[in-house]
Amino acid sequence: MKPIHITSRDNSLLRRVRAVRDGKIDELIFVEGLRLCEEALSSGLKIDAAIYSEELARKDRAASLISELSNVANKTATVSEKLLASISYTRTPQGIIVLSSRPAIEQTQFKTQQPVAPLLVIMHGINNPVNVGAILRTAEAAGATGAITTANTSNPFSPKALRGAMGSAFRLPIWMGPNYSDVVTWCDETGIRTICAALDGQETHTEVNWRGPCALILGPESSGLSSAELAGANQVVRVPMRGAVESLNVAVAAGVLLYEAARQRGP
Repeated sequence: MKPIHITSRDNSLLRRVRAVRDGKIDELIFVEGLRLCEEALSSGLKIDAAIYSEELARKDRAASLISELSNVANKTATVSEKLLASISYTRTPQGIIVLSSRPAIEQTQFKTQQPVAPLLVIMHGINNPVNVGAILRTAEAAGATGAITTANTSNPFSPKALRGAMGSAFRLPIWMGPNYSDVVTWCDETGIRTICAALDGQETHTEVNWRGPCALILGPESSGLSSAELAGANQVVRVPMRGAVESLNVAVAAGVLLYEAARQRGP
């Protein structure tokens, strides 16, 4: 598709881009930057629109991506760097923005996609999108088979979360929006052990058997999981810490726990 050239801020496509950026159109996500747009394309997401600067289009790597996007996008457009800045999520525009379909899947599809012995990550009440993105990236790297974000967790497809995930949000199956109790009940009914991370866990992360079907539950950054939420899980584990450190960042803790699970489960 031949791109159009946009010269005015008051343009219907630009208004649509801003609406997606600000989370006002649920079915689309805002993807910014050359690397992340490449990931969206290679992950097979349906591309609604691609907007890029005239300067970026002159670079070889970008030109190749733009050519591919032009073949699949419903709309393509070129803009000046100044106009791109008016729709960018970052302070420094990265030259290209893509609107794509949201890859999140429905509850039934998520469940049927899971293998016999899944390794899941459940994020409950984590409100920092950077942490959500980092956990998704680590989860994919450690071999997790899916992620679940409860109703009060930051959107894993917000611009900040997508930058933190660096493409993992496009590939890892994600079930969004269930209640905490519903997720724990489903895990119990399907034989998936729920393992919570907490400071006062009776076992360390290396003492737990991660080899079977299991789900790691991570709670809010500031308060952690409540006593009732911890009581509803099968196991509560802790990561040993030295010195006067009170806690780890939730994304760092996720990395420690998931890589112990990966070590035990093997390649």
